[in-house]
Amino acid sequence: MPLTYEDIISDLTKRIFRPVYFLAGDEPYYIDLITDFIGDKVLSEQEKAFNQLILYGEDTTIESIIDTARRFPMMASHQVVIVKEAQSVKKIENLIFYLEKPLLSTILVLNYKYKTIDKRTKFYKALETHGIYFESKRLYDNQVPPWIERYLMTRGIRIEPFASAMLTEFLGTDLHKIANELDKLLITLPAGKQVITTELIEKNIGISREYNNFELQKAVGEKNILRANRIINYFSENQKDNPVTLTIASLFSLFVRILTYHYIADKSRNNVAAMLKINPFFVKDYETAAARYNISETVRVIELLRTFDMKSKGWGDTGADSGDLLKELIYKILHI
Repeated sequence: MPLTYEDIISDLTKRIFRPVYFLAGDEPYYIDLITDFIGDKVLSEQEKAFNQLILYGEDTTIESIIDTARRFPMMASHQVVIVKEAQSVKKIENLIFYLEKPLLSTILVLNYKYKTIDKRTKFYKALETHGIYFESKRLYDNQVPPWIERYLMTRGIRIEPFASAMLTEFLGTDLHKIANELDKLLITLPAGKQVITTELIEKNIGISREYNNFELQKAVGEKNILRANRIINYFSENQKDNPVTLTIASLFSLFVRILTYHYIADKSRNNVAAMLKINPFFVKDYETAAARYNISETVRVIELLRTFDMKSKGWGDTGADSGDLLKELIYKILHI
């Protein structure tokens, strides 16, 4: 079973080291955390002067990396060699010549972002045998709210479900960005308060808790014409902060889930939450939306969203601006 971030940090904390750490994948957050932990914690400040070296993929070669890794430490138990942007190193697979017999006093860290390696190769098998291959995968949208909750829980803080959904909608799946914003919120959290609310987010991050895609989803799901129109009018006046393509994508996600809900046999709260991959708190919103849109209407809305997505990207060249396209789309959805 592949090692998790927690497994690796636990071993490093116990000073259980492997000679090679190959950190790959399209989510850089955990890659950077592991790299920084090794760079900060393995050697003392005095030892780092002679025994810690940072290389950059664009400026180095496999031969240079291997030569450096084969050096012995000076007045320390280990040397640390960190290769940042290792995805830029040419012929990375030639590292196998070092992997087959690595120097145990060297900790070689390869920061291989936004790419992975073929797990069928001898190179990968050598990594598994003599080092650690860690793959950091980008989260899906539905995985972000639970991640936010866990991040805050380790700090003794809770977050309202609506607040978590707002952050996900606004920040996407970039964990570096999310962690930075959460840390800012923790600093501004009033003394004695242990819950992050939508009000706190609106005040400190600039997300409107009344006018955002999450609230538009709710209004459209309820067929609340007045509320939906207020939101899209706000979007039309603030198009830079509310791109129509993201709004359409958000609505598409909503109606795909509504369609899925219709076909779920066991509509108990926990089963629906599991099937739709949502917080159980929001199940009632899908119950309401499914009552407003039957299967046929839901399918027609999804077709509408596909058409307007293409229009928003220039297909058909209607001449309408983004605000007008969105108004037309919402009108058609609400009156389908």
